[in-house]
Amino acid sequence: MKFSTRAIHAGQEPDPATGAIMTPVYLTSTYVQSEPGKHKGFDYARSNHPTRLALERNLAALEEAKHGLCFASGLAAESTVLQLLKPGDHVVSGHDLYGGTYRLFEKVYRGWGLEFSFVDATDPKNVARAMGPRTKQVWLETPTNPLLTVVDIAAIAAIARSKGATVVVDNTFASPFLQQPIRLGADIVIHSTTKYLGGHSDVVGGALALNDDAMFERLKFLQNAVGAVPGPLDCFLVMRGTKTLAVRMRQHCENARRIAAFLDGHKEVDQVNYPGLASNPGHEVARRQMSDFGGMMSLCLKGGHERNVKFSTRTKIFALAESLGGVESLVGHPLTMTHASIPEEQRKKLGLTGGLVRLSVGIEDVEDLMDDLGQAIAASRS
Repeated sequence: MKFSTRAIHAGQEPDPATGAIMTPVYLTSTYVQSEPGKHKGFDYARSNHPTRLALERNLAALEEAKHGLCFASGLAAESTVLQLLKPGDHVVSGHDLYGGTYRLFEKVYRGWGLEFSFVDATDPKNVARAMGPRTKQVWLETPTNPLLTVVDIAAIAAIARSKGATVVVDNTFASPFLQQPIRLGADIVIHSTTKYLGGHSDVVGGALALNDDAMFERLKFLQNAVGAVPGPLDCFLVMRGTKTLAVRMRQHCENARRIAAFLDGHKEVDQVNYPGLASNPGHEVARRQMSDFGGMMSLCLKGGHERNVKFSTRTKIFALAESLGGVESLVGHPLTMTHASIPEEQRKKLGLTGGLVRLSVGIEDVEDLMDDLGQAIAASRS
């Protein structure tokens, strides 16, 4: 089946009791057993429930993976992957990554004995140089948050494989519609299902997709033992979102292409970070490993920090808010919002300045969106 068909049907069968075409929201915490230990595949809703199982199978199919696992948030999914490790193990990570991930690494798991190195992963040689005998995972985002840099998954996966390390790829910005990291050699794919997979800014969740059976069994054990799992309604909302993922992503991409070109040609815009622009350093890699360039971008206006902050408050359609990937357009200021937990010295090395503004381009009429950005640029002058 092609992607759009899988998005609607994979993992989902009509309810056997009623014929309901949508997987029901099974609002029960426990399941009746005919005898002690004898049940129909479900015993307690933390361990599994039919709505979650349907979503896990659906997401696995979209990522072209054997297994899917769902969690209460994207960070819960990330934390579970890190629980595969033990004190003394080493993780090599791209240095441009979501602030919450950096916080999880540095403020939580470093205290438990894990070691982390952050490198410019746009050059695979930097990853290779950072790896050592204790390196167990290579952790990537592509495109990255918020600078939209692009990492060559296949090249880094080959390096990691030669050294016995697992490759973990956060695919949230691209979504499986645009990129399937497992096909490129990744071992584990992570999503914040809050974002494009849910698509309507009404649910928080996370997910993993992978092929390795033994790793899946260990992660499934951790999912149940730690218990950071989503409820049935959360799973239902994400599954509703995946049904329209293909049509939404096409519009996100079309709108973003036009807006990136508009901003790139604007005399008052100093920089636009969008892999769909031919001038972007990651453009050729993005063309090779993605089917389109997504709906995320970041920019800096000429005039410095204060003007860019003012710009972020002057839009009328773009809402100033955390998160991304919903049908509505959002504007954010990473320095004070999504990336506030990254130390100032680290932000400066990345070029993550106070002047950077991030856009999540929605699926509204693109002319309205461009008019909104144009008036906000003008309003930010004073």
